[in-house]
Amino acid sequence: MNNTPIFLMIQCYLKKLLTLVLLMNALFMSATETKIVVRVKAKDAKFIGSSLGGAYVIIRNNQTDEILAQGKTKGSTGNTDLIMNTPHQRGQAISDSNTAKFVATIDIDEPTFVTVEAFSPITNKQARINASTQLWLIPGKHILADGLIIEIPGFIIDILEPRTHQYIPFASVENKPFKLRANIVMMCGCTIDKEGIWDSEKMEVKAIVKLNGNKLSEVPLNFVSTNLFEAELTLAKKGDYEVIIYAYSSNSGNTGVDKVNYIIY
Repeated sequence: MNNTPIFLMIQCYLKKLLTLVLLMNALFMSATETKIVVRVKAKDAKFIGSSLGGAYVIIRNNQTDEILAQGKTKGSTGNTDLIMNTPHQRGQAISDSNTAKFVATIDIDEPTFVTVEAFSPITNKQARINASTQLWLIPGKHILADGLIIEIPGFIIDILEPRTHQYIPFASVENKPFKLRANIVMMCGCTIDKEGIWDSEKMEVKAIVKLNGNKLSEVPLNFVSTNLFEAELTLAKKGDYEVIIYAYSSNSGNTGVDKVNYIIY
């Protein structure tokens, strides 16, 4: 038998490697695949899917903070009639095979308490909401169909005019209407129209106008066309202006805000 130091070291290393492989195999064999469907839904609206860039979902082990799964919801916003117009009974699904979702397959060997976070919209930082919930995952007990639904409240507001940090000559606006324009959609990207499912007539949209940090006025914005709201101001002074445009629905409690700063010189 070869008892040289090098041979003994190799033998010891191989024994340790075999032990590690056996331990990993035992761990792998004891873990059970557990699937969970996560959907993210706009409050008083539809699901957040590919048309809005998806909602970002993170599933964490609540005890260790380890990320067990993460990714974006993909698919359609869902069936409008089913979600918005059909009375729902207990146990009735409000999603179909095309409705946006994130599907995670997690290997666990015992019940695991997790935190599920959803971030949306991904591409509109001023409107982004972080919503979360917690639940127990049980090995092999899948959560499918509608799955876990996380609700995102609010509106997405983008101020179109004036532009951020725009320099505007006072002579070009003196004694002339100065236009404010904003695009407003639901958090799923669903459209707002007069007498539509999301009715502009039932929403309050206003602009708070400030000059050099002091509030000048509060001006209502009127619905012009799909998602578009406008108002006209009269600017009598030069200075640093800030406009805060907000939308509010008393029926749903949804709110949204965007801000812009510009300079009249």
